[in-house]
Amino acid sequence: MKYIQSLQNPQVKQWKKLLTKKERDRLGTYLIEGYHLVEEALKQPEQVLEVIVSEKIGMPSRLDVGSTPVFSVTEEIEKELAETETSQGIFAVCRQDNQPEALSDAKTYLLIDAVQDPGNLGTMIRTADAAGIDAVIVGRGSVDIFNSKVLRSAQGSHFHLPIIRGDLLQWMNQLREKNIPVYGTALEGAEAYTSTSPTDSFALIVGNEGNGVNQELLAETTANLYIPIFGKSESLNVAVATGILLYYLKHKEN
Repeated sequence: MKYIQSLQNPQVKQWKKLLTKKERDRLGTYLIEGYHLVEEALKQPEQVLEVIVSEKIGMPSRLDVGSTPVFSVTEEIEKELAETETSQGIFAVCRQDNQPEALSDAKTYLLIDAVQDPGNLGTMIRTADAAGIDAVIVGRGSVDIFNSKVLRSAQGSHFHLPIIRGDLLQWMNQLREKNIPVYGTALEGAEAYTSTSPTDSFALIVGNEGNGVNQELLAETTANLYIPIFGKSESLNVAVATGILLYYLKHKEN
């Protein structure tokens, strides 16, 4: 374990760069924070490049870091890296991995169009993981999938399933070629989601918190679905709606 004390250390400066999307994309890595996320990441050791721990806590004995380099840092450096109010004092640098090889057998997809709230995006990724969805495709206009709030909301699901940044129209064309139905979500010109039968293969598109799914995408779907509102609320939160639809479409009755 290497001990670093100075904020001016080149290693520390590089870690700090990972707090910005520009540098994450340039370097092809990202920073995670917190015991649970680091623990989940270490279950995929090929994705973890470095582990960083505050000198005040040391390396938790439960964590198996294998041959991954570990750095001990001062509380001052910890505060520079932390993006939570109460840091747990443990971080890891991970490799951005789209896991394209995992898509060859994928049958169920969540496509996300211009969702801008990091809590929503992270929750949707976590929900797709819990529902057993094979892959998540995040289109242009969405918040960065490696944003720290997205990572915390997803609770480690980044390490469980492929999360791809891509052009949704191109993906829809590919899915059609595989005879996978693509369902949009809309309030107008749509049918109640229960009118569609659960299926072994499908893609669901959900959209921006204020504007919904882009009309250009809705025009290319197999069908567009809506969730009936029985109370006085005008709409459902996009992450909640995603959960309802994914579980309905994915899981057939016994």
